[in-house]
Amino acid sequence: MISLILLITACAFSLLTFYSGFGLGTLLTPVMMLFFPFDTAIALTGIVHLFNNLLKFVLVKKHINWQVFIKFGLPAILFAFIGSFTLLLTVHLPTLASYQLLGKSCKIEPMKLLISFLLIIFTLMDFITKLKNIAFDKKYLSLGGALSGFFGGLSGNQGALRSVFLIKAGLSKEAFVATGVAISTAVDMTRLSVYFNRLSNINTQSNLMTLLFALSGALLGTWIGNRLLKKITMHNVQLITTYFLIFISILLGIGII
Repeated sequence: MISLILLITACAFSLLTFYSGFGLGTLLTPVMMLFFPFDTAIALTGIVHLFNNLLKFVLVKKHINWQVFIKFGLPAILFAFIGSFTLLLTVHLPTLASYQLLGKSCKIEPMKLLISFLLIIFTLMDFITKLKNIAFDKKYLSLGGALSGFFGGLSGNQGALRSVFLIKAGLSKEAFVATGVAISTAVDMTRLSVYFNRLSNINTQSNLMTLLFALSGALLGTWIGNRLLKKITMHNVQLITTYFLIFISILLGIGII
């Protein structure tokens, strides 16, 4: 049942990323946390996100601006390592507080609290970016790569920061999408290499079927979205998604999830 839920959810969220402005990792991570331990949810989401990006890469690779990729992507890769190791530092930190709620034992843990905070911040950034047209001059591309890579490694959320820096890089619409996909794929590969070398309790084999269902859903959603893509932003879809993510992030932060 969990596998089926994640297949449908991943497909819907992957499709939604084409229209709402949110990244798949931003949407799928809190849902994964409903069913799996925190670090396992991060890892499984990272795998789905990577393969989903690889499919996008195949679809749009001819439009990549490699000059921008080097200037933005290389700092992103370096700081993705730093962000990933920073995340790992919180794994063994002691519980901040615990309490009982309706017979359920809830724990407020540093790592969950950190990711909850980041999810809220980047959810709002994804939303505000489209509404306010926040952007930085292209001379700050390397700085943007460093920030995007760091937070990508730390929480898996990199799309909002990447967009506000790339939007002024003088890229065509196709190059903007393709270059962003290439950078996101590189960051995914970087952070996953760190996660799997250092997090001892991630067991992907025992979750293989769930992973395959979620991955299949994400790839199907990407394929459908690419066929139907109109390059529009639906305000109401963004608004509903924002409320959902903030609600889930709060539950994560206070230890209910």
